Amino acid sequence: MPSLKDLRLRIESVKNTRKITKAMQMVAAAKLRKAQESAVNARPYAEGINGVVNALTASLEGSDNAPPLLKGTGSDQVQLLVAMSAERGLCGSFNSAIVKLVRIRARELIGRGKTVKIMTVGKKGREQLRREFEDSLIAHVDLSHVRTVGYGEAQAIAGEITGRFDAGEFDVATIFFSTFRSVIVQEPTALQLIPAMTSPPEDTARGAEKGSSFYEFEPGEEEILDGLLPRALTARVFAALLENAASEQGSRMTAMDSATRNAGDMIDRLTIEFNRSRQAAITKELIEIISGAEAL
Repeated sequence: MPSLKDLRLRIESVKNTRKITKAMQMVAAAKLRKAQESAVNARPYAEGINGVVNALTASLEGSDNAPPLLKGTGSDQVQLLVAMSAERGLCGSFNSAIVKLVRIRARELIGRGKTVKIMTVGKKGREQLRREFEDSLIAHVDLSHVRTVGYGEAQAIAGEITGRFDAGEFDVATIFFSTFRSVIVQEPTALQLIPAMTSPPEDTARGAEKGSSFYEFEPGEEEILDGLLPRALTARVFAALLENAASEQGSRMTAMDSATRNAGDMIDRLTIEFNRSRQAAITKELIEIISGAEAL
């Protein structure tokens, strides 16, 4: 049974831990507000540029003149998985949920005889994936020095991906991140970047119908897409970074709130145990004093 001194020290230790988790919760709440606004504001732009790409690609379906980023290499043998995670921990299941999705996809592709290459963005995802897929890790983007992700970081990541595609290092690229739904819900998401994903067939058909009726492109669709597709890819990476940032803060806020509550519950239990031990010690001393007095 722990002594009163041990219990007192443990209570003080848990109280100090509760102060830290409460401070981290408040910091995450402050950061979440800004990150959520950035993620929500970026969605219309991402949807708009996707709509333009869909309208342009509708009339190029099956064409041999389509840009490589749109039509791909014609093969899916070599797959690049881009895992986007956080640089820090203490954010609940945020990192592990993304890594789990990457692992499932990688195992599935390897089981089908495909070659898997993994590019990581964020230290925590790389640490977890290294245990099983160390030989598949080909690149890493360190964002530990970046306080707030911006379009420049998205351009660097997109440039790395397109550069490796142009060099013929892979056929298909898929990015993995967490979509922010609410403070409590963050949804791990996989989005194919190359070949560029467009709307479902029925939407594409409707877009082609409308495009041929109302729109005339100058210069041609191929020339426009040559310049637009890299920007659309960068926009998708940027949107994924913003969604990840908001999801990370939301997950950290929830995790730290839970840790603060658990610390409070532990303090209550330790305080009860301390009071019982103290009362037992006092009772024992009283019995010894009374017994000694009666013996005299």
